[in-house]
Formats: sequence, structure tokens, C-alpha cells
Amino acid sequence: MFHPRRILRTLLLPLAAGLALATLPTQTAHAAATLTNGGFESDGTGTATPSGWSTYSAGGQNTASFTESGGHSGSYRLTHWSSSAYKVETYQYLSGLTNGNYKLTAWVRSGGGQKSAYLALKNCGSAEQRTDLPVSSSGWIRIVTSIAVTNNQCTISVNSDANAGNWINVDDLTFTSGSTGLAIKGSDISSIAKSEAKGGVYKNSSGSTGDAITILKNAGMNYARLKVWVNPADGYNNKTRVLATAKRIKAAGMKLLVDFHYSDFWADPGRQDKPAAWAGHSYSQLKTDVYNHTYDVLNALKAQGTTADMVQVGNEINGGMLWNEGSTNNWSQLAGLLNSGYDAVKAVNSGTTVALHLAKGGDLSGTRWWFDNAVSNGVKFDAIGLSYYGYWHGPLSDFQTTLDDAASRYGKPVFVAETAYPFRLDSEDSLENIIDTTGELVSGYPASTAGQTQWMKDVASIVEAVPNGRGLGVFYWEATWTAVTGNGWDPTDASSGNGWENQALFGYDDRALPAMSWFSHR
Repeated sequence: MFHPRRILRTLLLPLAAGLALATLPTQTAHAAATLTNGGFESDGTGTATPSGWSTYSAGGQNTASFTESGGHSGSYRLTHWSSSAYKVETYQYLSGLTNGNYKLTAWVRSGGGQKSAYLALKNCGSAEQRTDLPVSSSGWIRIVTSIAVTNNQCTISVNSDANAGNWINVDDLTFTSGSTGLAIKGSDISSIAKSEAKGGVYKNSSGSTGDAITILKNAGMNYARLKVWVNPADGYNNKTRVLATAKRIKAAGMKLLVDFHYSDFWADPGRQDKPAAWAGHSYSQLKTDVYNHTYDVLNALKAQGTTADMVQVGNEINGGMLWNEGSTNNWSQLAGLLNSGYDAVKAVNSGTTVALHLAKGGDLSGTRWWFDNAVSNGVKFDAIGLSYYGYWHGPLSDFQTTLDDAASRYGKPVFVAETAYPFRLDSEDSLENIIDTTGELVSGYPASTAGQTQWMKDVASIVEAVPNGRGLGVFYWEATWTAVTGNGWDPTDASSGNGWENQALFGYDDRALPAMSWFSHR
């Protein structure tokens, strides 16, 4: 995560272009074993009910669905829009299907603001599956949803329940054999031990006090991330504390990601300070330090029966780590340090996944530059983790482009190592929140429990849509860091506050927030 004193840059999504409206009669869809006219190219501009599709509106607002120019890959697209509030469905019924798993893929855009806007697979013999359309006013976003067909038929449905002037674009739908889903539905909970020690309380959505890890597990979380500092001033997030929390994580049936900062303090794009114990060490000695520290922590975890499932060698290492020796100004040395970490991980357990983590979720060129250098310098890694905060790292469409490219270019699975969103803007403690004004928010995502929930579902949908199944999942940052006196951001200052409590997954009343529902994402 970015250091609390970092200067923040507001990123606002472009406004939507005007959309035309056409009024033509409804047509009846055909029954077919394959999707017809998924690119909406058969009819040209102004068709209220495209060939192969049907339109339905309980309020007689069929004209809110129509085709127009400006397709994703071809000339035309499907649009939902009206100058008055509307509720409309554009759908296609498929019959004669061989039973099995099917995946719907579509390219979408949305100006946001609807009561709901989603793709659905229904009447397929199993429970209806829906995927919301992310808010993206400019760039197209690919989303997927999947279902088990058990009755040889299925209905593909595009739905809007919208206010006046709300719009969506949909194009290039395909319906093919296959399934989707995320292996990782996780969160960083590094704050929990200190929070509890300082009196922090966690409650389920009904208000009953309980164990935060259990509450998160019951919501569907399956992977926990813990940071490791070498010798932090407050004694938390060190080897001893990580070992204790790891026992609780594994006892809850979750997997464990260990995030090595190789510092006594926050390591991020703005600072990568050496631990005090390593100060003045030569580059050769630092390689040994990285190996020994990594091995020591992971071997202790293994010895107590809580072997790490994934490890980050470094945290948000845009500019390298262990400055200055491990700076990206000296790639050969940085490669040596990273490979020392990799080798230590594999020496403890060859099956543990080693990830490299950048804070470049929407930065295609920057991510390519970094990993091209890593590959050319022989850096070893198994997976790529990216921080993606929409208020810092650009629009969702840029995030998807970067994530897809990294997976394809380097042939590695990818995941979101960190993301978050505020459920409110005001502070619970005396420290100003890092995100605390409406101008800092992502367009279409309010600072509300609904906005936080929608953000997480949409980020998860983009990871799920990474081609070839290379999208592993998402870690939320930081679920349990609520405002508790003594558990501030600075381990050297017991009076420091928390600028992040408005982005936790527990509210100011300590109750589990609705955004935990994203853990139930397929």
C-alpha cells in the first residue's frame, strides 16, 4: 500500500459520448444451438430488436434497447438508453445444447447510475448466474459469466433497470464451452493481531461479536495475506506474530500468502529502506540476508504445520528493493536479490508460488518495462501481483489491458495483490483519511457500502475474465484495519492514527460490511 504521506493524484473517468435513440418494432428470437448475431452486425443502426434477439420491457419501453454504430470490433453495438427511466431486457434463447459448462463473454461499457445493469444466464437448469457491468465510460471492458447447462437450453440476457439518461453498450458476445471462477478470494489482515491487542472488536453483520478471521471465512474468504517486517519498532508483523496469526488462518481452512517487505517499516514505491540490522551490509551480504530471512520465516511456518502457499519477494517493488543496492538503476543486483528470495522459498517448499508485486495496475508500459528487464536479467518468478487502486492507477479498462498483457506476455498467472475502496469519507479517528473527498473517487463508484461492494465485484470480474484461466484472484487491502487507538500507521509512534479505516471491511460500528459479499464471487 502507498505510504500515508504520499501525495494523491485524482483520476476522473471521461464523460460518456451522447447516444442516439431509435424506435422500431420487436422481433422474435429463434431457437438455436449457437448464439446468433453476437456482434450485432446483422442489422445496422437503429434496430430496436436485433436479428436473433428478443426485447422485453414490462413498462413497454422496448425502444430503450437498440443497435447503433460504434462497435467494439465491428461497426455496430447494442445500446440501452432512454431519456426517461426504463427497465429493459435484450435476450436470446438457445435450445439443443449439449449439457455441460458454458461461458458467456462480452465486451461492455457503462456510464453507471443504474439500479442494476448486468448480463445473465438463466433458465439453464441450474441457478441463474449474473455479472454486473462495470462502470466504464470510455474504454471497453471484457466480462465473463458461466453456468452449468443441465436441461439442454439457456437464455442469454442483457438487463438494465435504469434512471433517465443511464446507458450501457454491449458487443461481441460469445457463448462457448468452458467455465470461469477465481481461485483466490483473499484479503490482507496484517493489522489483526495488534488491533485485537489494543482492544479492537469485530462483529458479524448481525452485530454479534466474534473472531474476525472466522467472520471473513464465513463470508467466503479463502486466502489471507500477511506482511513481514524484519524488526519493527512495535514488535508486530514480525516473524513471531506472523507465525501466531498463520495458525489461525490455517485452522480456518484458508491459504496463506506471506508478503516480505525486507524492511522494518512500510516498503512501497516511495521507499524501500533496509532493515536496521542490515544497514551498511555489502551487496553480497544483502543477498545472504534476503535468503536467510526468507528461509527462516518460511521454515518456521512449515515446522508448525502452516506452510506458506504463496510468497511475495518484495512489496510494491516498482523501483526495486533494499535501496540503493537493489534499485532498478542496477538490474543485475536487483535480480540477484530477488533470486535469493526465490531460492529460499523453494528450498523450504518447492510447491510454494513465488510472486513479484508492483503497484502498476493500470500502467501497461511501466509493467512491461519492469518485467521485460526482470526477464532479461534472469529473475525467477511464478506469478505476477499488481496493486490496483482506481483512484490512483487509472480506469478499469487500463487495468484490464495491463493485467491481460502481463498474463500473455510473460505466460504467468496474475492476481490483484491489493485493491480497496471507501464505504464513507469521514474519519473515525483524528487522522485525516487518505481518500476523503468526492473528487478523489472513481466516477460511478460512490463512497458508500454499495459503491465499495460494486467496486470489488467489478475488479473481481476483470480478473476472472483474464484469458486462458490466468486470472488467479484478488486480495483486499486491508480488511481488519479499523480505527483502534494504538494501532496507527506508524509502528514507531503509538499515537499515530489510521487513515484507512474508511476502506476496511468492517464498519465504524465494527460490523461486517456488505462488500464482504464479493468473497462469494464464483
